[in-house]
Amino acid sequence: MRIALGVEYDGYPFFGWQSQAEGQTVQDTLQHALTGIAGEQISIIAAGRTDTGVHALEQVIHFDTRAERPLTAWVRGANALLPASIAVLWAHAVPEEFHARFSAHGRSYRYLLLNRAVRPAIHAGKVGWFHAPLDVPAMQAASRYLLGEHDFSAFRAAQCQARSPVKHLHRLDISRYGDMLVFDLSADAFLHHMVRNIVGCLVYVGKGKYPPDWLSEVLASRDRKLAAPTFAPDGLYLTGIRYEAKWGLPQIEDWGERTEG
Repeated sequence: MRIALGVEYDGYPFFGWQSQAEGQTVQDTLQHALTGIAGEQISIIAAGRTDTGVHALEQVIHFDTRAERPLTAWVRGANALLPASIAVLWAHAVPEEFHARFSAHGRSYRYLLLNRAVRPAIHAGKVGWFHAPLDVPAMQAASRYLLGEHDFSAFRAAQCQARSPVKHLHRLDISRYGDMLVFDLSADAFLHHMVRNIVGCLVYVGKGKYPPDWLSEVLASRDRKLAAPTFAPDGLYLTGIRYEAKWGLPQIEDWGERTEG
């Protein structure tokens, strides 16, 4: 039987998603809990890997098991064995053709940036921070140069393993709520560090270091060295994975709004 799960986690206590010898990763922790429920070794595959300090409102995984359990056992049973920083949101039986990573056709991220003179305390580890005032209209103007299908090599980490740097960015919205800036991005897929590198470049525009059309030059250059440094992981959230309706998965749209299909 193949089971898909929706998973929420706080990335701050973990060394990223991917399993490591040290074991302090989201994947290792979740596999250990699911193995306890199944009574056999469980190996999971995720829709995407997240770095150290990056959070998820809805990561999607799948695993195969011979254990026959009610779907509620994979949710409530697993949550009883998981730390408070990880929660299984839902479980769904899927056919063998389903693959958490390769069946996905879209991913969404949100970056929260506290824009005030004083660093965060209550939200430490949950938001990025920039001390100087930022010009949001200039950042919004710059963001439009990135929409559409492009070669995003200038925003790609050196260790990125994606086969192609060409991605289609469908959405890049920037909003301000008091001292908080919210960046919402959706694409068919993202390169390693792509969101954090885009946010770093937009901050450069927002603080007046470059005009909005500088982002067009960076994009066209395909040169990572011309872009801004990678921004902090703290404020980055994987907010949802899109799948075709035929899989019947419950999914989160945008910021916590649950829909079907």
